Amino acid sequence: MSDLGDFTEFDADDSESSTATEGATADDADDEAFEEMDIEPSGRDRGIGVLSASEGLAICEDERETCLRAYVTVGNRSDVRIGKYLIVPYPDGERLFCRISALEYAQEFRADDATEIHARRAMRSGGIDEQDFKFMATLEPVAVLYGDSGSGSDDETKRRMTDRVPKPETVVRQATDKSEIKTGLKIPEDGVFLGHLSVGGEKVQTAAEPPTIDYRLKDDYEAGDPLVFRHTLVAGGTGSGKTHGSKNILRQYLAQDRSYPIEGDDRTVSPCLVMFDPQDEYAQMHDDGDLPEAFQRRCEREGIACGGHEDTTAFVPSVEGASYAASHHRAEQVEFTIPFSMVYSNPWLIAGSQLNDNQYSALHYLLDRFQQEYGDGGTYDQFTTFLDDPALKEELDESGRVHEATFDAVKRRAYGFGGVFDQDARPITDMVSEFVRAGGISVVPTYHINDSRSKTTVVLALASMLVDEKLSNSPRYDRIKETPLILGMDEAHNFLTDADNVQARKVIGKFTEAAKQGRKERLGLFLITQDPQDIADPVFKQINSTVVLNLGDEDAISAVNIPANLESKVPYMEKGQMVVYSPDNSEPVEIQGLATCVTKHGRE
Repeated sequence: MSDLGDFTEFDADDSESSTATEGATADDADDEAFEEMDIEPSGRDRGIGVLSASEGLAICEDERETCLRAYVTVGNRSDVRIGKYLIVPYPDGERLFCRISALEYAQEFRADDATEIHARRAMRSGGIDEQDFKFMATLEPVAVLYGDSGSGSDDETKRRMTDRVPKPETVVRQATDKSEIKTGLKIPEDGVFLGHLSVGGEKVQTAAEPPTIDYRLKDDYEAGDPLVFRHTLVAGGTGSGKTHGSKNILRQYLAQDRSYPIEGDDRTVSPCLVMFDPQDEYAQMHDDGDLPEAFQRRCEREGIACGGHEDTTAFVPSVEGASYAASHHRAEQVEFTIPFSMVYSNPWLIAGSQLNDNQYSALHYLLDRFQQEYGDGGTYDQFTTFLDDPALKEELDESGRVHEATFDAVKRRAYGFGGVFDQDARPITDMVSEFVRAGGISVVPTYHINDSRSKTTVVLALASMLVDEKLSNSPRYDRIKETPLILGMDEAHNFLTDADNVQARKVIGKFTEAAKQGRKERLGLFLITQDPQDIADPVFKQINSTVVLNLGDEDAISAVNIPANLESKVPYMEKGQMVVYSPDNSEPVEIQGLATCVTKHGRE
């Protein structure tokens, strides 16, 4: 053992004095030897953080196995949001375009902060030290961008599927270049304006002028058919702004420079919008709204059509017991009636509900017999008189053509349409050239019709005439055949609902066929509803562009079939916020519609 010496001579006072002297000397030395150092790295930070490989760094064909995480530096954490778009560069100049799908705090040091002491200390302090925690962003790869549109060369920015993994510690930056964002999301440069790209209700800002990113639908034949002829659905609850938004979208289709080529002809023709309007709101598209000058200038800069459309006419159906008087718009009002002759080609118009196939066949035979006797000029009143003939009933029963019970069933269901057909107004069949006109808006208001069956009959009679003429190889009205047509239908769930009766099946079949052939015939459906789950599935499947505003009903949200990350936002979206799901146009995105309606809107 070592000799520790003799401690018997130890003097405490001498020891304290010596220690104090030594301490003072040490303190003086510390003051001279140690200076405060700047712990911040030299240079200037770029981006918001760097890719981390601490938990792996992988891009896989199976997106569930993809692992792409970025460490976000302290100064950037308050600006990072789920859904924001980021750029991760590759060494050779290509870029990975991605979006933030998750944000997470993780502990920088091993510690248990779920304790009483930690909690009470935090409750009494002014905040946390961000450097004590890691802030991690999980990234969802969207596309690889290559080429450089900003280099002055002809090599524009293009996109392809994600097929390579970036390197660890690569600097991650926010996407602020308009070309990069539009290319990354596959948003076309030109087309029909819907709104501005947004995340969480805030418009995406770029370094360009204007700083917002316009979202447009393809509207030319260079990259396929215009999406207007591949059909659009606007779904939103009461107060979500779906009428406001629909007016703004539809107004763009009536822009002065918008026209479409006619198949087999060298001409291009402006489209006609026929709008079925149960709330009497769309005739206001004739009038200018109260548009601020700054808003008008902005629309002009961004190529957005605004102001009322002068060629707007309200075609008012004449129905017994219903009168139309409108003081909230200045559009011309033209009254018309549905002639009974339209029933010959569409017997289901007077089939009513619950008419089975056997009864429907009997109705078809009776209409053919009636037309032979009375010709195309036969009226509804004459048809009911025709059915009241007991001799006819007996003859058909004895011949085996129509059983007397079937005859009575048809007769009961065919009654009750007297207020719809052959009223004191011009037949719509004599007004086709006025009703369908290039570059015009024809609004059919039905708000004044109280009887729901009469209202449905009017809408379906007109819609069927337009669809039949569009699909016909030998049309009666060339004007309908040769004019690009947008068929707008508000509260579409009332007319295109699936049901187990003849009328519903005939309607759905007709509109499904129209939707399938719309591209070839220049016919586009524009359906507006607050109950998308009630739209018949065969029609719904033909919809290419879905615009979803705020919806609170779970069945309705599920029916629109949008990606889960956007579906969760729908119940919380403010007025004017929209989700656009149009696979042939872009990635699914959130946009912000114009806060101002480009035409008159509202009854004030």
